[in-house]
Amino acid sequence: MAWWTPHIPFAILLFAILFMSPLPLCQGQDDDNDLEAGQQRARANPLFARVVYERLMGLTTSFVDVIGDNLNFCVKDSETDWNQAFNFSKDLTFLSNCIKNTDGDLTLRMCTAAEMKFYFASFENQGKSDYLTLNKNCNLTSWVSGCEPGWACSVGEKQKINLKDTKLIPSRTLNCKPCCEGFFCPHGMTCMIPCPLGTYCPTAKLNKTTGVCEPYRYQIPPGQPNHTCGGADKWADFDSSSEIFCPAGYYCPSTIKKLSCRSGYYCRKGSIEQNICYKKSSCKPNSENQDITIFGGFIIAALSLLLIVIYNFSGQLLTNREKKQAKSREAAARMARETVQARERWKSAKDIAKKHAVGLQSQFSRTFSRKKSVKQDMPPLAPKKEPSNLTKMIRSLEEDHEGDEGFNLEIGDKNMRKMTAKQMHTRSQIFKYAYGQIEKEKAMQQQNTNLTFSGVISMATDNDMRQRPVIEVAFKDLTLTLKGSKKKLMRSVTGKLMPGRVTALMGPSGAGKTTFLNALAGKATGCDMSGLVLINGKVEPIRAYKKIIGFVPQDDIVHGNLTVEENLWFSARCRLSADILKADKVLVVERVIESLGLQAVRDSLVGTVEQRGISGGQRKRVNVGLEMVMEPSLLILDEPTSGLDSSSSLLLMRALRREALEGVNICTVVHQPSYALFRMFDDLILLAKGGLIAYLGSVKKVEEYFQGLGIVVPERINPPDHYIDILEGIVKPSTSTGINYQQLPLRWMLHNGYDVPRDMLHEASDTSLRNGDAGSVKGGSERQSLTSDVWDNVKDFVQFKRDDFEYNFSKSKDLSNRRTPGPLTQYKYYLGRVGKQRLREARLQGVDFLILCLAGICLGTLAKMSDETFGYTGYLYTVIAVSLLCKIGALRSFTLDKLQYWRERASGMSSLAYFLSKDTIDHFNTAIKPLVYLSMFYFFNNPRSSFGMNYLILVSLVYCVTGIGYTFAICFQPSSAQLWSALLPVVLSLIASEERVPKPLTNLCYTKWALQAFVLANAERYSGVWLLTRCGFLKMKDYNIHEFYLCIVVLILGGIVFRCVAFFCLVTLQKR
Repeated sequence: MAWWTPHIPFAILLFAILFMSPLPLCQGQDDDNDLEAGQQRARANPLFARVVYERLMGLTTSFVDVIGDNLNFCVKDSETDWNQAFNFSKDLTFLSNCIKNTDGDLTLRMCTAAEMKFYFASFENQGKSDYLTLNKNCNLTSWVSGCEPGWACSVGEKQKINLKDTKLIPSRTLNCKPCCEGFFCPHGMTCMIPCPLGTYCPTAKLNKTTGVCEPYRYQIPPGQPNHTCGGADKWADFDSSSEIFCPAGYYCPSTIKKLSCRSGYYCRKGSIEQNICYKKSSCKPNSENQDITIFGGFIIAALSLLLIVIYNFSGQLLTNREKKQAKSREAAARMARETVQARERWKSAKDIAKKHAVGLQSQFSRTFSRKKSVKQDMPPLAPKKEPSNLTKMIRSLEEDHEGDEGFNLEIGDKNMRKMTAKQMHTRSQIFKYAYGQIEKEKAMQQQNTNLTFSGVISMATDNDMRQRPVIEVAFKDLTLTLKGSKKKLMRSVTGKLMPGRVTALMGPSGAGKTTFLNALAGKATGCDMSGLVLINGKVEPIRAYKKIIGFVPQDDIVHGNLTVEENLWFSARCRLSADILKADKVLVVERVIESLGLQAVRDSLVGTVEQRGISGGQRKRVNVGLEMVMEPSLLILDEPTSGLDSSSSLLLMRALRREALEGVNICTVVHQPSYALFRMFDDLILLAKGGLIAYLGSVKKVEEYFQGLGIVVPERINPPDHYIDILEGIVKPSTSTGINYQQLPLRWMLHNGYDVPRDMLHEASDTSLRNGDAGSVKGGSERQSLTSDVWDNVKDFVQFKRDDFEYNFSKSKDLSNRRTPGPLTQYKYYLGRVGKQRLREARLQGVDFLILCLAGICLGTLAKMSDETFGYTGYLYTVIAVSLLCKIGALRSFTLDKLQYWRERASGMSSLAYFLSKDTIDHFNTAIKPLVYLSMFYFFNNPRSSFGMNYLILVSLVYCVTGIGYTFAICFQPSSAQLWSALLPVVLSLIASEERVPKPLTNLCYTKWALQAFVLANAERYSGVWLLTRCGFLKMKDYNIHEFYLCIVVLILGGIVFRCVAFFCLVTLQKR
């Protein structure tokens, strides 16, 4: 009865409404109910009972609106709930018996509105006490037997009563008798109230051992030997009056009948009829619930079979597709090689034939002149046949042995002709076209043995090859300074990067190599940049050319669960121009695979830390290939050769050289290159510490320049290693010139006539002073307060974040003249990629499903549904468990490939397409995970709410928590995100279940809405005797039975809002 104390007025209203309907039966009647009239009614009690009941139900509709208005929070349909509680039409025996036992004065013994109000007001005043406060009929001076529990009295013979009177309690102290079966009579009152359906209200029997009137809890008054046990004494919530509820394993068709559940049926507490079991053999007599665990097993088995079929079928489909593609590719490559070999053999044979052509020419001319006269006298010959494909191929090669027209004609194919890229549709045609072009380019490269930019102009200007726009980057007095601490990262950098040349960027650690690359790529945020940066001779932002700039990071940021070809193909589809045909895109990808030497591992997974894949050198080449397939005009690489052996480095450099031959401007950071690798570069940039240029020019002239400064490379020493050691201060230059490593940047400026900063000139003019005061200057900097250093770092961090935010949301004019696929097309590409990744992570998905299944078994076994709380505790654990498990599962969607996303976003790919594709694929888990959990939890518990309702709630809950998981995965580091995902559902569930927490705060908890939806779906199925328990519990929890679909909408909106927050964080937060 805990809910009665704070919320009694609503219960008073409930009883007043429910039991006021029979009151007009007494209005307007003469209440001089003498014995003779009572006996006449008793003799005709069955007919009278029917009339009383019909008049009672006829007045129901007049109270529907009142019930709906005042008890709207717990009564969904007033008329339905009324009928489920007080529709006694099937069995009026209890009315007939009561009329007979009371000699026809039943209506004179029923409580008035004032008595009902007093009854519930006493609960409010005294809480759980079984005694009511004193009243007119039961007090210290007047305590009749009708005041005892289970007894009632009648009014006086000449007393008139108005049962609708809410103020005056009538005098009811005469003819006291035990309460009728099917009614309850409260302790401290002398009137009767009908028991609702679902109760069992028989006349109590005295247990002489305990002195208790069973099945109720009251005792007969002492000193009254003639007083016997009466009827029921109260109807309230389940905790206060559980003894009148029809017990589990039985059903009560009326309030005075209790029947055992037969075999094959089950009866819950408060049942009025038997419920048939799905499997009759599983329900023994007096079964409280049915065992439907086997159906959960069936669902799990069917779901497992379906998932296995889906995964296997999809995987087999992908495998077969890859095999067919590999066969077509191999056939096309083989045909292209055979064509080239045939061409070479034909050229050799033709050269040999030419040697004998002079000797045979005169003989052939004499022979033909001798036969000319003979042919004139011969009859005409038959028409010539169409030459065969072989003949056509031979003639074509005779006319133009350099071309490949003849080799496009296959023997036996009458309809085959040379096709353009637009006419390529089948996989076989596309691969033939691609490998034919590749072999042709190889032949042209062999002819241009000098491998210079001018030497391959003929290849670059071929009609079948696209022209790339060139980017020339020039910079003058380029200086980068941190906005907060004003620390200079680069100073007075002047030079030029030319298209068609490969530039090596070298320098000691801390010289600013990465900063220089970021400045070239337009990614230097948090800094003030001074000086000029010219793009093709114009002052334009480098970001305007983002679509044709490739940036290869130092780390090998590739998707480990994709194959080499899938990684390259995805990058090509998203970053190449949308106007390029598929055949040309395939050609680009195949060309990169061929040039990087990745043919042998093209169908192998790249691999991750947990799963072994290709080698480190091959992974590095794939990292470079991701940028090469988009055909950049400016290619920037950060240490592409680090960790590679000499042969892999040479292979990579050859690929870069080939890109340079097409006019690509390439700048790459290298560490300790071999001499052979060093000579493959065109230009060299040497950075000294402090971001100063020590040399920028041709690789061929670097040794000559440093020799002019007196720095000579010793024998058997690699020149670039020697120069880096000097700039690092490890090796001292020759002492004859008096130059140290700190003066090399100044010497370079003076050598080229650049403007020298004043502080550098001052240092140069007073070398001794600079050397003597170095210690004091350093000591001064060390004496700088720690607070100042921290404050400078904070200002740098804030400025960096501010500039980074502006960088992400600012839009610059696109000058690249490349129209890449839009977000919708990229979404389709992303969808295919994420789908493949999920299929290859099937084992992880299976583990998630298994954990959910085990959670359902544990909670379904331990957290049994409680009727008095409508399963509140079990559903609370469900919300916590499902939230935690699904949230942690959602973290993998964005945690595992953060680096890959940052790289793709920096290259101009659509963040919206990336996010939506992830979310779309995760909808599969949103639909399947609730099924997995419910297949165990629901069928172990068998709650009264339907499986469909529980599934709808869980789908909404999983959708909501998945959005929260996205936010955590994007905003936090993996360890922090997992901790938040585990703590949040527990904390929010505690807040939502705590009654003392303000309602506005609980409304912010998604767990409150999920828990409310579960309880409402279950409580709606409790009717009849459960009506007061339902209203009391909903009132205590401040739930409204009409808000079920509002809960679903709030959960879905929560999922949408958190997805919007996650997407906003995705596009604003940078790599930390």
